[in-house]
Amino acid sequence: MLFLNRCLLLSILLLLKTVTLSGQVIDIGDAVREGDKPLPLTIESKSALVLSTARRAFELHGGYALTSTELSAYTFKIERTDDFSVVLAVFSGRPAQKLYSRKVSGRDLQDAVLRACDVAVEATLQTKGFFAGKIAYVRRQQGVAEIYTSDLLFNKIKPLTADRAHVASPDWSPDGTKLIYTTYHKSGFPDIYMTDISSGRRMPIADFGGTNSSPAFSPNGQRIAMSLSGKGTSDIFISNANGKDPRPITRNRSIETSPSWSPDGRWLVLESDMPGKPQLYEISASGGRMRRLPTNISGYCSEPAWNPLDKNLIAFTAAVAGGFQIVVYNKRMQQSEILTQVSGSAVEPEWLNDGRHLIFTRKQNGTKRLMILDTKTKKISALHKPNFGETSSATFVY
Repeated sequence: MLFLNRCLLLSILLLLKTVTLSGQVIDIGDAVREGDKPLPLTIESKSALVLSTARRAFELHGGYALTSTELSAYTFKIERTDDFSVVLAVFSGRPAQKLYSRKVSGRDLQDAVLRACDVAVEATLQTKGFFAGKIAYVRRQQGVAEIYTSDLLFNKIKPLTADRAHVASPDWSPDGTKLIYTTYHKSGFPDIYMTDISSGRRMPIADFGGTNSSPAFSPNGQRIAMSLSGKGTSDIFISNANGKDPRPITRNRSIETSPSWSPDGRWLVLESDMPGKPQLYEISASGGRMRRLPTNISGYCSEPAWNPLDKNLIAFTAAVAGGFQIVVYNKRMQQSEILTQVSGSAVEPEWLNDGRHLIFTRKQNGTKRLMILDTKTKKISALHKPNFGETSSATFVY
């Protein structure tokens, strides 16, 4: 078995091309970039804090498998230079040869380490890294739900609301400076508010009569799609970035909600109960006719999330075998694939910036917990410990 592992490692290493140390990407070949099998990896550092942070980060990435030095395709050495910077070096081969080196800085030491890990991902898998991103989510403790923000390692946790009122569906602005969400805090009915992260200033975006919910920033941050009911059923509206001048995109007697933007901002995917139960539809962001997506996977499809990099991929929640699971629909192939097979249910998919990983909410034994899923290897990891409290409705920004 050891001989076979070494032969496999050798075949991987033969795909490598030597690079200069000026920061250019390492070309490791199509066999590894396809990401069907995790890449064997060793992480080294003289700092225990740096090492634990980097190891925890790569444990979340389904494209890598932490292993011993003799079995690894790469060794990432990350050494601290000060409280805000580290030096990343990528080694491979026997004896080890340095393929890449770069100094990486951040807002603090953890941020610098995570950004260095992201650089390492880009250099080896040639995809975006997500470790230094941040999330917002609903956290429920002792029966009270509030919106919190944190890093993906759940070390920097901050409450955003303290209203002791129901909150739902947070969504980051693309630049991470604002967050929109649904709250019942003022009227007792669902309204949409926006909070400026740096100042803490909060302003209403949609507080019309009826239901105001499911806000979603466009990819350029200049528009907001939302579901408004007024005195009738819910339709999809689009406003400017401050919620002004909302105009209807759909006009139906059915309920339309959960809009998600295409990567180019020209289209929306949404859920509608026009067939009797929720199904997925797409519509131009300028309005027009809705077209049902032939997911052909379930009689109940909801909570769509358009991939930020691949216009053909849409993740969603589907009723499967008595529960709910995360499914991805390929528009080009017109095929659906069930990504999760968890006990309980998997709901509320949210793409990360690499277009490969998803965060979702796992419902099990009456509790909710945020998980991360690699859509290629199907690896699932928990983002926090069970005693942290119930978490759901994640939104991600890098």
